[in-house]
Amino acid sequence: MTFYKEDIDGIDKLLAEFLRLSGAKCALLIDKEGHLVTKRGELRTVDIDTISALVAGSFAATKEMARLLGEEEFTAMFHQGERDNIQLSLVGDRTLLTILFDDRTTVGMVRLYAGETANKLAVIYEEAMNREPDENAGLGDDYGADAKNTLDKLFD
Repeated sequence: MTFYKEDIDGIDKLLAEFLRLSGAKCALLIDKEGHLVTKRGELRTVDIDTISALVAGSFAATKEMARLLGEEEFTAMFHQGERDNIQLSLVGDRTLLTILFDDRTTVGMVRLYAGETANKLAVIYEEAMNREPDENAGLGDDYGADAKNTLDKLFD
């Protein structure tokens, strides 16, 4: 699936609205391979690459636990800490809505608005998947030959 700028703008708008309504600190959208798609909110001390990889790994492990229990997968996970909490929600079958929050809000508020946001994100994903490819996007037909010629000139 390919996201264009207007897709990311729509996703960012949804995440910002989610943060406003839920009172959560931060919302990350991470693909199942552990790559950050986009983020909104406070992230001062969080290493995004590490948290993205750990979230994907945690969700993969949880999927296996679900399978062992006869479920296809669990669609949400919650981890509670002394000060901070994290909620993971599967969006479609490709990304994880990752929410960091503290005692300024409640698990109930986060779950309520996370569900609504996940449904809205799924609509954006569906539109992106059904979009006709932009024939003008990409590198062009002559890119390979031009790149080869440029490299040849560099090493001559």
